[in-house]
Amino acid sequence: MKKDPISVGRPALLRRTNALTILKLLREAGSCSRADLVRASGMSAPTVTNVVADLLTADLIKPLGEGESSGGRPPDIIRFKAERGCILGVRISASFLSFLLTDLSGEELDTTHLSLAGKKTSPDAVCALISEEIRRLLKKHKKTREQLLALVVGVPAITNVDEGVVLSISTLDNWRSVPLRALLAKQFNCLVVIENDTNLSALGERYRGAAKTETTFVLIDIGANVSAGIVLDGRLHHGAQWSAGEIGYLRLPHVSRRQPSLHEFGALETVLTGSGIVRSWREAIATPGSASISAVEILDLAQAGDLRAAKIIHQRARIVADVIVNLSLVLNPGLILLGGEVGSHPALLRIVQQELEQSEFAIPQISAAALGEIAVLWGTVAVALEAIPSLLLPL
Repeated sequence: MKKDPISVGRPALLRRTNALTILKLLREAGSCSRADLVRASGMSAPTVTNVVADLLTADLIKPLGEGESSGGRPPDIIRFKAERGCILGVRISASFLSFLLTDLSGEELDTTHLSLAGKKTSPDAVCALISEEIRRLLKKHKKTREQLLALVVGVPAITNVDEGVVLSISTLDNWRSVPLRALLAKQFNCLVVIENDTNLSALGERYRGAAKTETTFVLIDIGANVSAGIVLDGRLHHGAQWSAGEIGYLRLPHVSRRQPSLHEFGALETVLTGSGIVRSWREAIATPGSASISAVEILDLAQAGDLRAAKIIHQRARIVADVIVNLSLVLNPGLILLGGEVGSHPALLRIVQQELEQSEFAIPQISAAALGEIAVLWGTVAVALEAIPSLLLPL
């Protein structure tokens, strides 16, 4: 466990701040002794004893009995009561809904996947599907609706996180300026957070993926869309109008200079996405059966040495390398992760790394994202866990 700075203020505020610190340390440690908490928090032993007593009274921690002695009196071991409540993460995509249920320590309880094929996808219809599945999961795991403390939803769109409004999802019906947080808050009396899915993927990679040790990094996701999640000093960077990371609209000289439009694919997306790669393949290969090939299969061909596939992928890799250079010169992150079925493929990643070897400065470490599709859901959990101590110990 690492030490966190202790806030100084009025006695009531300081007492709550101390309780929040101890609760966070207990949640991260799983179980430990009061002496462990003294060392990790920097607080005095009497202060920790008082805080632990308050948390026991609030039924937020549980005594486990005596631990192993190192020569003196055996320490009393305590743990955070993670089973007291639960967290739900939801991912909305063009074709499915996915769900991750965890306890208050982020331990997975269940995951489910719900296809949207043949279903209505208006905001009200999607919210009804989400509500029905959440109720089913809570009932399955014998959790009451009051035990659901946080619901975090990832969407493939620019999102005003403060207001919980989704600007636009062109692949779903009537998703323009949707007050998604307000719609879901009618169904569930808990913290509701709406966030861009790529931003959540970045947080997921930091929580339990390839960016655990990084405080400043960028995740570039290339698949059906192109976008980036930017983490600066441990926090997501949204920008003044919530559009930071929408790199699919970048105007690169050798791609396009047309003005970006919110309700259309960006110029970069038409080239780098899986559909763009398939389109280039079809133009280059006029043979029966080529129409059914996927972008991943083309990437596999390139990796296996197919010259036509390699040419297509090399063109894309050079563009990705240009994007990385530009981001690196502006943000100078320590790590850039490439995610998505196109971005994380070894064939593309290898060429990108080769292209960047020619740059003399500002180029970070380049790696593949580790979590894949589940990164969004683990990002929802990371967001919820940050808020849990304050939810359990309100002002």
